[in-house]
Amino acid sequence: MVAISLTISAFLAIIFGILVLAFPGVLRWAVGLYLILIGILQLTAQYG
Repeated sequence: MVAISLTISAFLAIIFGILVLAFPGVLRWAVGLYLILIGILQLTAQYG
């Protein structure tokens, strides 16, 4: 499960990075969503 989480987090980082470069005003939302999604992925990998 850890490999899947790392793959998903890598894709999320790329997508959010592109969004931040294209729309600098979306930085707060991108960081917030990224942290929430990474936290959920880590919790499901740990307890799942």
